[in-house]
Amino acid sequence: MATATGKKRDSDSNLKEYRIAFKMQLCKGFEEEYKKRHNTIWPELKQLLKSKGISEYSIFLDETTGGLLAFMKAENPQVLNELPSVPLMKKWWDYMKDIMETNSDHSPVSIPLREMFYLP
Repeated sequence: MATATGKKRDSDSNLKEYRIAFKMQLCKGFEEEYKKRHNTIWPELKQLLKSKGISEYSIFLDETTGGLLAFMKAENPQVLNELPSVPLMKKWWDYMKDIMETNSDHSPVSIPLREMFYLP
């Protein structure tokens, strides 16, 4: 999974996290299906992401282009490189491959975004 990160920031609790943003592409006409699938995301997938230190994961839709902007916080962005080898992640990608642009392994085409501004 290609990602770009903002710099590590200290929070009030002294826990350091990275802000990560990337974009993906939804196939035209599948906006409601995408939302439905994410509204019923598998509990075991939620647990996997949280166990990898991922939090505050949001995905936004550009309704004019079908572009998806994803944002998350991660304790260690390198852990994202481990996800492609997890069978549950592959299963999710297989589930989503019919409604978004994907790579040959069915992972979503993901373009990293560079942080340009941050207001804590």
